[in-house]
Amino acid sequence: MVDFYVLIGILCYMQRTINPVLTQWKNSPVRQPLLVRGARQVGKTCSVVNFGNREFSNIVTVNFEEQPEMSSCFSDLDPKAILDRISILTREPIRPGQTLLFLDEIQECPKAITALRYFDEKLPELHVIGAGSLIEFALKAEDFRMPVGRVQSIYMVPMSYEEFLIALGEKRLIGYLQKADLNSDIDQSFSLRLEQLFRQYLLVGGMPRIVNSYRKKVQITELQRLQTGLIRSYTDDFAKYASTAKHKYLKEVYASAPRMIGRRYKYSHIDPTIESKYLKNALELLGNARLVFKICHASGAGVPLMATMNERKFKIAYIDVGLMQNSLGLQAATVSADNIMQINAGSVAEQFVAQELTTLADPYTDKKLHFWAREVRGSNAEVDYLIEIDGRPIPVEVKAGARGSLKSMRLFLQEYPKTPLGVRYSLHELSYVDQILSIPLTMVNQTQRLVRDCMENRTMNNERC
Repeated sequence: MVDFYVLIGILCYMQRTINPVLTQWKNSPVRQPLLVRGARQVGKTCSVVNFGNREFSNIVTVNFEEQPEMSSCFSDLDPKAILDRISILTREPIRPGQTLLFLDEIQECPKAITALRYFDEKLPELHVIGAGSLIEFALKAEDFRMPVGRVQSIYMVPMSYEEFLIALGEKRLIGYLQKADLNSDIDQSFSLRLEQLFRQYLLVGGMPRIVNSYRKKVQITELQRLQTGLIRSYTDDFAKYASTAKHKYLKEVYASAPRMIGRRYKYSHIDPTIESKYLKNALELLGNARLVFKICHASGAGVPLMATMNERKFKIAYIDVGLMQNSLGLQAATVSADNIMQINAGSVAEQFVAQELTTLADPYTDKKLHFWAREVRGSNAEVDYLIEIDGRPIPVEVKAGARGSLKSMRLFLQEYPKTPLGVRYSLHELSYVDQILSIPLTMVNQTQRLVRDCMENRTMNNERC
């Protein structure tokens, strides 16, 4: 098994933004056992295995899904006894400070999650990581008690656009983006290349296996078959966290999710003949599986945004933009189409931005996305996202093309005059005009830097911030 996991590390190595996070965890003086949480196939196992091979003398892996018999190693909660059993069965030495103990698919052995508390208390020098695609369900089980305060969690999501560029060997382009600002024009040739790669990312998405196949020049039709298989595997997982009676509701909500992106979520839009309570429960289960994410309404009056969140008013984002496009039946012929951003109206752009904003969050926090809508009867003013930068709510609009109305944005800025600026993501060039910072969709991950630079420059010029 160890050799198999070493082989996984070699075959699927890709540079991920989580890599330095894991290294920082390893070296932290307040380190605790770590849970890596995220949907199936987002790269949890590969990232941990590569980290173990890179940073430790050896890595000892237990996969509870493939080796259910290993659950017996946790018949009690004594860390030394547990390690002795694992070492004997795997024929691998476990040396605290030198060995990484990796408990994969840990949700299959809830007692192993409980044992993490005792590793923290009695054997803190041992580096332990647990990972799994359905951990949330183990943690929410009625008979399970989470070792609160004794375990740390980090959250993984699909590869961002920047990680996609790194996988394709475009590090110089990334370096260029990291330096671009309002005082320098972006070279036309670079902009065209970035937009070309951006269009490819919208089709390929950020699932590591699909990205890895794409960089190996696998034909687009083959990539789409891989995506279809991955979508089907998520459906196959329904049996692991829901009764057979609930399957039909899960399938309805899951199948409809890609077409619901970008608009207010209404259960009646899924199937008006099904009681909303069943669809609500199905959506919650899919959220726990991290296949869909709620984007709840929040007021722009202040921060934290969670304090004014209204869970009854929400939109959703799908797990991945490439899988979204596949689910909606995007044909391979549209890969080279000039108007790919107009497909599915602006929903593909909103999905992309949701993914990018999620990757910008602190991986140690399961941060939620928010949007804003004016709470006045008859008003349809709505801002796609609200983000928080340096303690200030910043309104965000997403436009699929280079142009687009910003009436809702203007209304928000009028209602909350202390808001320093608004952000528009589009195919428009980087610019700042009349309190609107326009950021190309290819530079979403540079938002915090650009907003801070803009506010600093305005302060120096005695403009209102």
